[in-house]
Amino acid sequence: MKKSEIKILLVDDEPDILEIIGVNLESEGYQVFKAKDGHEAVKKAEKIQPHLIIMDVMMPNMDGIEACERIRKNENLQQTVIMFLSARGEDFSYVAAFDAGADDYVTKPIKPKVLVSKVKGLLRRFKKSDSQDLIIQIGDLIINKEEYKVTKGQFEFTLPRKEFELLFLLASKPEKVIKRDKIMEKVWGSDVVVGDRTIDVHIRKLREKVGDQYFKTVKGVGYKFVTID
Repeated sequence: MKKSEIKILLVDDEPDILEIIGVNLESEGYQVFKAKDGHEAVKKAEKIQPHLIIMDVMMPNMDGIEACERIRKNENLQQTVIMFLSARGEDFSYVAAFDAGADDYVTKPIKPKVLVSKVKGLLRRFKKSDSQDLIIQIGDLIINKEEYKVTKGQFEFTLPRKEFELLFLLASKPEKVIKRDKIMEKVWGSDVVVGDRTIDVHIRKLREKVGDQYFKTVKGVGYKFVTID
């Protein structure tokens, strides 16, 4: 996909931030759209279906966390990458963002060139693969990578991108322990720097949605997907 075809939605209540980031991204050939709060972000995201959303946390009318949650409920936006760019660096903000479905969390201030580099890394990492689509079936659990959907018995649900990729990775190697550093590399990639807590948060969400019995923690090493007899 050409850069000129990639749409990026910037969401921040500070006009200067929107202007600076917008100019730098446009100079790279991306299509840039802007929103001043979470409410406007949800509406614009539904309309333009961006490939990437860069969003602040604290904003009037609707904050970034709520906006992210609403965006993730839209099936047409499941493939959209969401990165938070915020001055808030507290642990609870970090965890809340990933719980809401974020793919990355970056704290301000950040140099425009560094941000552009992270954007390129995210878009490379989350670009749709042209390779054959895969479907994993274990018992009554079906993981469809083509549609990013999971079916368990009669129930079908859609997971946020990172949760899905983590589930697919673990389920693709059932009963095999996958080390934490390998999970980081495969799911988040070397272009994205995240903390260990990120994996734990996503595993916790998967336990709640898919079933606790599928996931086993190997303390100090990593996780494995357990097949159910």
